[in-house]
Amino acid sequence: MRYLHTMVRVSNLEESLDFYCNKLGLVEVRRMENPQGRYTLVFLAAPEDLGSAREKRAPLLELTYNWDPEEYTIGRAFGHLAYEVENIYETCRRLMEAGVTINRPPRDGRMAFIRSPDNISIELLQRGEPLPPQEPWVSMPNVGTW
Repeated sequence: MRYLHTMVRVSNLEESLDFYCNKLGLVEVRRMENPQGRYTLVFLAAPEDLGSAREKRAPLLELTYNWDPEEYTIGRAFGHLAYEVENIYETCRRLMEAGVTINRPPRDGRMAFIRSPDNISIELLQRGEPLPPQEPWVSMPNVGTW
């Protein structure tokens, strides 16, 4: 058995690509348009997974955009996506500067949570050992849910 991808439905493809690619830093690997089924699939990979994603088509995040408007809700059974980052503080700073809310700040130098435009919870984890606690993160409160 081998893990392939996780699919999330998105209500606005351009807004989602801006978030996942321009802000979070994922890379589009491939795209499939299906006019008969009236949907678009966009497959994204983390930069360090690009080789495997292109060669083996895994591991990937699949964004599914249905052309006909539909409202999506997040079920309690789904938890979150998780990505390892080189520097949790730098990543959160860059995301905040791009307008992304840090729902759970990295007060411990190890973990933070953000949400996509469609409210998909995303966990960011520090690679290796936690970084020493720093301001403004230590004093920053949680915002919303994650």
